[in-house]
Formats: sequence, C-alpha cells, structure tokens
Amino acid sequence: MIIQPIQNEYEKQIVDLILNIQQNEFNVPITLEDQPDLLNIKNFYYQSGGCFLGAFIDGKLVGTIALVKFNKEAGAIRKMFVVKEYRGKQYNIGQQLLEKLIIYSKENGLKDLYLGTVSKLHAALRFYERNNFIRIHKEELPDDFPLMKPDNIFCQLQLNSKK
Repeated sequence: MIIQPIQNEYEKQIVDLILNIQQNEFNVPITLEDQPDLLNIKNFYYQSGGCFLGAFIDGKLVGTIALVKFNKEAGAIRKMFVVKEYRGKQYNIGQQLLEKLIIYSKENGLKDLYLGTVSKLHAALRFYERNNFIRIHKEELPDDFPLMKPDNIFCQLQLNSKK
C-alpha cells in the first residue's frame, strides 16, 4: 500500500469512491453538489495549508482522508473513507491514513483537530474514539469550524496533549 498526497488529477476516482460509500453504503443524503470541495481539491484543501491523502493498492484508490486548515492552530478532518473490502485490521488503511494526517498536522503547527460525522457511522465513531478523539457538543466547536450539513456528532483531538 502507498499513501500519498493527491489532487485534482484523481478527481474521478475520489468522487466515485466517496459518493459510493456515502450514498450507496450508508444512505447519507448528500450529493456531489453538496460537496464542491471534491471538484477543486487543490484550492479547497491545499491553499489554506491542509492536505488530501489517498491510499493506493496496486494503483487503485482504496482510501482517502483530508485536512481543512481553518485557522492557524486548528484543522478539520474530512473525507475519511476506505472502500469496504479494504477496511479492518487486515489492511489497517484507516489507521495509517489518520496517523499520516496527524503527523502532517503536527509538522504544520496545528494544536487541535476536529471532525464532524453522522451518528449512523458507528464504526467510524469507535475508530476515532480509539484514537483519543473525544466527543464534543456542536457549541464547543471553534466559530470558524467548517460545518457540513449532515454532521450531527463532533469530535476533537488535542495534538499537544501528553496522553
């Protein structure tokens, strides 16, 4: 497996992977029109100091994770998706993607990572909690946190904590 930064040249594979998981697997009522960031990865993620990582096996995109740096000390995790056949401990793709994003965040001076998700994604929530994210109330998010309409559960990870 290879994890590398990806941009607009992988747009079709990114859109196919993410929309298929969101719409077909989890029935999340979200469309491509609701996610214009997917059609402009370079400007949306990289311009502010964030990143978009892809995991590849035999040249096939099998996982993604992205960071939106929304102020100089905080970022939002977005687009954390792994193709169903590649989930779990056998491949450990989600864990490796998250670890690379955390390293990138620390190297770029971030002190906190936040994320929003939907309550029906139970396995995702357990994954984040195993990785020391704590659930917080929506009101506890920074004012400049980029909210996504379907999200109803929010988490935070303090990067400078000594856990």
